[in-house]
Amino acid sequence: MKTRSDKRPIGIFDSGVGGLTVFKEIKKELPRENIIYLGDTARVPYGIRSPEIVMKYSFENAKFLMSKGIKILVVACNTSSSISLPSLVENFPVDVVGVVAPGARAAVARSRKKKIAVIGTETTIKSGSYAKAIKAIDKSIVINGIACPLFVPLVEEGWTKGNIMTLTAKKYLSPLKKFGADVLILGCTHYPIIKDVIAGVVKIPLIDSAAETAKEVRRILEERKILRHDSGKPKVEFFVTDAPEKFVQIGERFLGQTISNISKVNIDIL
Repeated sequence: MKTRSDKRPIGIFDSGVGGLTVFKEIKKELPRENIIYLGDTARVPYGIRSPEIVMKYSFENAKFLMSKGIKILVVACNTSSSISLPSLVENFPVDVVGVVAPGARAAVARSRKKKIAVIGTETTIKSGSYAKAIKAIDKSIVINGIACPLFVPLVEEGWTKGNIMTLTAKKYLSPLKKFGADVLILGCTHYPIIKDVIAGVVKIPLIDSAAETAKEVRRILEERKILRHDSGKPKVEFFVTDAPEKFVQIGERFLGQTISNISKVNIDIL
């Protein structure tokens, strides 16, 4: 019997444009799916916020996407995944996928020395979310987390190559040589944009949480038998809470394609 086509969209939210790396990987993995992306650009960045505020924003974003009739919720923000995921899973009636667990699983599978490094925002690193996810799989693994706060603004300014980015990467990542990690998790959705620079400094395999999250979304949709099978062109919608022009400008650089069908959401209705 032929499985019915589920046209409901995949819902993705992030604090801003960084989650577009997750969007891009999901689009590559599941090209037929309808997708709605919400970037909370009025309240970015989440990486410097308190856990209580991150939780509040995450719930508001999730409620907005649920109002659009989504079939799965993707939290494409490492900070939000680190703080809010268990509560989102508990409170919303769809599968909720974060970016932490898929990246952690891939890193454990790849590591041979049982020494894994993680880089991310200050909030993500302080939360210990990757360490907890890794230890849940293998308690014997040693983790070193490093906050790299300047990476995000540099990426958004388009300074993804050259001396400034390379020197910043060397400053942040040089302690990893002494630690002896054999795998590095990119624990922020902006970081895949500069993975060539990071790889050139650390010279160990990188785990792209965005790509691992896309694989997890595919697995769940296949398992639930809720894939979209239609041959018609899928619909993609973008929503932001502020500055759509800036989102388009930076986002098109992230995606390497035109962003259209974008709307501004009044933050008061979230």
